[in-house]
Amino acid sequence: MNLPTWLQQGIDTYGYWVILLAVAIESMGVPFPGETTLVAGAVYSSTHHTLNIALVIVAAAAGAILGDNAGYSIGKYGGYPLLQRILRVLHVGEDKLLFTERYFEQHGDKTVFFGRFLAILRTWAAFLAGANHMRRRTFFIWNAAGGILWATTYGLLGFFLGDNLPLLGRILKDLGIFGFVALGVVVAAIIVVWVMRRRRQRAMLHALTDDAAPSQSADSGTAPTPLPASHPAESTPAQPEHTTRAKQRE
Repeated sequence: MNLPTWLQQGIDTYGYWVILLAVAIESMGVPFPGETTLVAGAVYSSTHHTLNIALVIVAAAAGAILGDNAGYSIGKYGGYPLLQRILRVLHVGEDKLLFTERYFEQHGDKTVFFGRFLAILRTWAAFLAGANHMRRRTFFIWNAAGGILWATTYGLLGFFLGDNLPLLGRILKDLGIFGFVALGVVVAAIIVVWVMRRRRQRAMLHALTDDAAPSQSADSGTAPTPLPASHPAESTPAQPEHTTRAKQRE
């Protein structure tokens, strides 16, 4: 585990505040070594005894909660137009945003909670939750729960394995690989569900169109105009033959 020199100096000088700030910056959506700073602070508390592990965990959890709420607010008040512009640049239909909104309505709590343990989602989950109008109360509860559990897990991991950095590095690497694999599986599952729903909607639309076509043609067709009834021609009664000859003589 390599920690930048300036970050080491920051932890030595400012201690818990650097941990809180680093985690908060990462949680706001800025790529920053927040998790690395948490683990480094936990290792410091185990080996140097200059920090208290309980306060390290509290600082990291507070930074996660504060940073995520800031990222949520940024996404809520400015993220949706930004996503629209990105989709226009990528020539992707804006109807995809409706799908993401429905996704966060149904699975936003799980995404926010477990996203804290995945590198990419840890940075962007709060912003996406705000941009897709997830309820703030729901977001706050699950974000706080995920942040506290994440800070506790990685803080204790760094504390108990602080004397064995090679093993700690392997475990962190394996957790990172597992996180990326899990994220890929989730993304693939979301894409499959979306494609299946789109096909089902198109099939239903085609079925409704096919059912409506015969009825429309039947309604638009005009009933044949009945022909007037034919009346037999009124024939003049035939006159006797001798009467006709008499008229001719006259």
